[in-house]
Amino acid sequence: MNSRYPRVLPCGDSAVTVEFGDAIDETTNEKVIAFDLAVRRAKFPGVIECVPTYRSLLVHLDPVGAEHSKLYAALQRLARKTDPIRGSGRRWRVPVVYGGLFGKDLDALAGFHGMSPEQAVQLHSASIYRVYMVGFMPGFTYLGGLDPRLATPRLKTPRTSVPGGSISIGGAQSAIGSTPSPSGWHLIGSTPVRCYHPDRDPIFLFEAGDEVEFEPAAAEDWEKLERHFGSGHALPAANIHDSA
Repeated sequence: MNSRYPRVLPCGDSAVTVEFGDAIDETTNEKVIAFDLAVRRAKFPGVIECVPTYRSLLVHLDPVGAEHSKLYAALQRLARKTDPIRGSGRRWRVPVVYGGLFGKDLDALAGFHGMSPEQAVQLHSASIYRVYMVGFMPGFTYLGGLDPRLATPRLKTPRTSVPGGSISIGGAQSAIGSTPSPSGWHLIGSTPVRCYHPDRDPIFLFEAGDEVEFEPAAAEDWEKLERHFGSGHALPAANIHDSA
């Protein structure tokens, strides 16, 4: 382990971030997920909530009730003895309608890489993606594992709003959109699956450490899929070990 990490950095008087590295990679993210679980199990006084990211865990604190110096030291000790958790999440199969009105950038993205839209869809749907983090918008799901042949620079001028459920590519990542939001990512498809639904338990469908497979669906099936998933129905999922 790099001697610089893990390191505990204060974020004002109501949060602290614990960093495990300076790059996006699976091992670092596994340490973050393991540490998130360890902190929640430890039930430190003054800890309100934890938010895992690619390479760090943001720990929200009670600015009045937390003993900051003692808590920082405890988090540092716990972080140093926390080992990565591998294969602890779930695997999801997510239906996607690619191209056309559902993915307006698919043709241009495929052309940028000198391939047909069908080839781009085949490459995108052949990968197994890792959920690295959920954020930016409620339920917005950041995915690693994109085939390098599809990596594409983000748009020079972001759109002010894209629909929820958009499947997109930005740089070396793919993502599943949740609610309408601004975006500079390339829209290649749409899913009726709701990452975020306030009337569902769980509200957020995907978690860091999960895996996602995309399953191409026909445009004529959209209305049927939308009727089912648009009301918040969750996908069935399997333990990663069971589905490997």
